[in-house]
Amino acid sequence: MQRKNRKILLIEPGYKNKYPPIGLMKIATYHRMLGDNVVFYKGSVKQFVFNQILEDCLFKLNEVCPKVDWEKQKKDISKFLKSNHSTKRDALLPTPKMEDKNFNEITNQVPLVEMWLKYFGAYYKNEKYKEEPVWDRVYVTTLFTFYWKITVEAIHEAKDLVKDLNELKVGGVLASLLTAEVEEETGIKPMTGILDKPGMLDEGNSIIVDDLPLDYSILDEIDYKYPTGSAYFTFMTKGCTRTCAFCSVPKLEPTYKEKIPTKDKFEKIKELYGEQQNLLLMDNNVLASPKFPEIIQDIKDMGFVKGAKFIEPNQLDIAIRNLKRGDNDVAYIKKCHSLLQEFLNKRVKGKTQQTVYDIYDKYSLLRIESVSKENLLNAYEELKDFFEQYRNKAPRNRYVDFNQGTDARYVTDENMKLISEIPIKPLRIAFDYWGLKKQYEKAVRLAAKYDINRLSNYLLFNFKDRPEDLWKRMHINMELSEELDIHIYSFPMKYIPLFGEEAKHRSYIGKFWNKKFIRAIQSISNVTRGIVPPERSFFEKAFGATEDEYFEIMYMPETFIIYRKLFEEELQLTPKWKTVFNTIKSDEVLWEEAKPILERSEFSDIESETKNPILLNFFEFYKINREDVKKSDNEYLRLKRKFDHLIKSDQFIDLTLTYDYE
Repeated sequence: MQRKNRKILLIEPGYKNKYPPIGLMKIATYHRMLGDNVVFYKGSVKQFVFNQILEDCLFKLNEVCPKVDWEKQKKDISKFLKSNHSTKRDALLPTPKMEDKNFNEITNQVPLVEMWLKYFGAYYKNEKYKEEPVWDRVYVTTLFTFYWKITVEAIHEAKDLVKDLNELKVGGVLASLLTAEVEEETGIKPMTGILDKPGMLDEGNSIIVDDLPLDYSILDEIDYKYPTGSAYFTFMTKGCTRTCAFCSVPKLEPTYKEKIPTKDKFEKIKELYGEQQNLLLMDNNVLASPKFPEIIQDIKDMGFVKGAKFIEPNQLDIAIRNLKRGDNDVAYIKKCHSLLQEFLNKRVKGKTQQTVYDIYDKYSLLRIESVSKENLLNAYEELKDFFEQYRNKAPRNRYVDFNQGTDARYVTDENMKLISEIPIKPLRIAFDYWGLKKQYEKAVRLAAKYDINRLSNYLLFNFKDRPEDLWKRMHINMELSEELDIHIYSFPMKYIPLFGEEAKHRSYIGKFWNKKFIRAIQSISNVTRGIVPPERSFFEKAFGATEDEYFEIMYMPETFIIYRKLFEEELQLTPKWKTVFNTIKSDEVLWEEAKPILERSEFSDIESETKNPILLNFFEFYKINREDVKKSDNEYLRLKRKFDHLIKSDQFIDLTLTYDYE
């Protein structure tokens, strides 16, 4: 029989990612429905263990010696636990003065304090937690295959936390694509695909986890902030009708579902967590659905009509209500504290700010360490009118984003007209290879016909394409933007294999690519965080006005690519490099020797590659270190500020980025 009130730990490894873990959010909902205690953590499992031990230590110290403010010594206690050094321990022992009214009480408690400090120091140092696991079930989610190392490390460490190894559940993208490898490496057999059948987590249970609404509260348990802002995350369809060789969807979601009931889940999320500003749809091929008109109508019914505005609900009211219900005390205490800090620092001024500050001080709300549920609920009665009066109520635009992109081959006049009836921003259209040129152009022109003027697209490269194909696709976007008076932002996305050893890292090089060209694309994108804007002046400067200029840039030293102004105008080194480069390239013998060295992009030990003095002098250009010039190029810093601002001002642009460029 299934146990009640199980202790459930949800872990997302400490990689950087844009989206919250939707699978874990559904699993959290599932376990709360069963009455289980759920904790979510993102980051190093070892750090999670340490945090738990530190909190247990503080709790015990407060219990045996409540007259001391142990939270103020949290940093020093942390250092002691990590070192277990007696000197650091002794420095933590209370030393009351004779005139203190609690002198005798505190003095009598010193031996107990010392005993518990010794206990927790030894407990952590000797890894006693491995002998006494407390979690009934642990889930580890996985994401991209190239996060192999950090993910496998998390799985190994999670094995020490669960009472029964059979209750360690590993799932997600990496686990579904590298199933055998994960099992071989960790001894844990992963769960693959999606949880779309009853009883997949607990035998005999009729709940289908994949149909459940998301538990947004777990996101407030952690310090990591996903850059999606206020948004509903959902699917209108599942799977894809295509079987593209470069895509993982056929493996992850093999059955295409043309429409998924969404409105009930939408209403449930709105009821529990308040209305969200934007709608972020994770469908892999929504246009393939014959029920696309119904999908658009559902989106409209959710309040996402063209021109729709959003006024943020009173988040403090929602958090306090959920705190009263005991939905997730840890999350809502942190949420309330965060809201109150922002309110104090940004929303109120003058006398009102002082009044609010005094209320915070009265109820010990200024530091998260001293915040309690009871004090929050009491303080709320005095703060709620201030918060409602001064909170941000400015209307904001609402947007819909088919974040995984739309398939140009399914675009018709009819469905583009339907898309134009919702606040789509941006419209993403995939342009994965040159053979899609005709369908892609048609789709863009239809978008412009219906006044959809903000577009973005994914440009897959490093698969079976040639380097010039990438330039041609970006060039078309620039030309279409000019012709149609629209903005198409391109996002080159480097292909990484889905299976095998090459999937476990990001160093794969496609058949027609080489390391130098890959690094050149990354260098160009380094400043812009992966964005290729449509302005001709930028494009021609960054990627060349012609294919010949593009290839010249691809062979250019990385520092010359990134710090254009510095090397072109101030140091005058780029013209000199071009002269030598073109001389070598025009000499068949020299080029035959230089080309493979360039394309390997390893210049630290160039003397072992060639003895030719002309080439040795030429490769000196490639030894200039990026860090040596990073702070000296004002143009680089200006561009970087521009694109950092663009990303911050448009969270949906940010969502398209991988971390190849950071």
